[in-house]
Amino acid sequence: MTYRGRFAPSPTGPLHFGSLVSALASWLDARAHRGTWLVRIEDIDGPRTVPGAAQEILATLGSFGMHADEAPLWQSTGTARYRQALEQLKASGLIYPCGCTRKEIADSLLRAHTRNTTLAYPGTCRDGLHGKPARAWRLRVPDGDAAIIRFHDRWQGQQTQNLATEVGDFVLRRADDQWAYQLAVVVDDADAGITHIVRGADLLDSTARQIYLQRCLGVPTPSYLHVPVVTNQDGEKLSKQTGATALDRAKPLEALYAAAQHLELDMSSGTHSSLEDFYAAATAAWAVKMDVRV
Repeated sequence: MTYRGRFAPSPTGPLHFGSLVSALASWLDARAHRGTWLVRIEDIDGPRTVPGAAQEILATLGSFGMHADEAPLWQSTGTARYRQALEQLKASGLIYPCGCTRKEIADSLLRAHTRNTTLAYPGTCRDGLHGKPARAWRLRVPDGDAAIIRFHDRWQGQQTQNLATEVGDFVLRRADDQWAYQLAVVVDDADAGITHIVRGADLLDSTARQIYLQRCLGVPTPSYLHVPVVTNQDGEKLSKQTGATALDRAKPLEALYAAAQHLELDMSSGTHSSLEDFYAAATAAWAVKMDVRV
């Protein structure tokens, strides 16, 4: 199998240290496997996209020595493919229109919580809209043992999630006519032939949904690896919303060494004065840590 990996940032602002950790991990894994590394700009969420942020991200990656092996991919070009996937699921009877508002869902979940039952979408519209207008499209998840998704994560170990009790039927097309992340990422990865996904552990909870959706669409399931997220002093995930600052392009080695330390790489063999030397040592350290043998 030919390795194909990717780094998929959202252009909601400049790259920060947390996103550098994910970028570095995905880059090192591709290089250790002697594979192909792609960059996909996930600009599907129009309201959150910041003009110029994508170009800023690509320029920062370049200044840090991480160049994609193929031209950058743009999620916003995938509308036709997402619509085709949705139609395929409609034809299979696996999705249904949902008329619930966020408040109605929140109220039903609150009632479920008071009854000590699960906090998953309760399936209100599974059997019809009950006079409400359609707002979104949801994927029907199975019941019983079929709802249990198990997979091995190369960093986090064996994972299990019950889609029926922990998630419920999940949205593929949002009420605001935006494509949901779960559908877009599954279609994009399949179209690009992605074999290995390396990303932050904040997305670990989404993986079972994506695996189930891959099965519904009949596309391959990649190998997954979720690295520990970077947190701020309050224990919150480092992000633009929690005050993360942009990377300093003038000091790439300093940030890269810190990212390697977060990834628990043994870089004690010496000081590396160039990006080329750093990446050679970091790739070797990653291969040892993750037991990559090519």
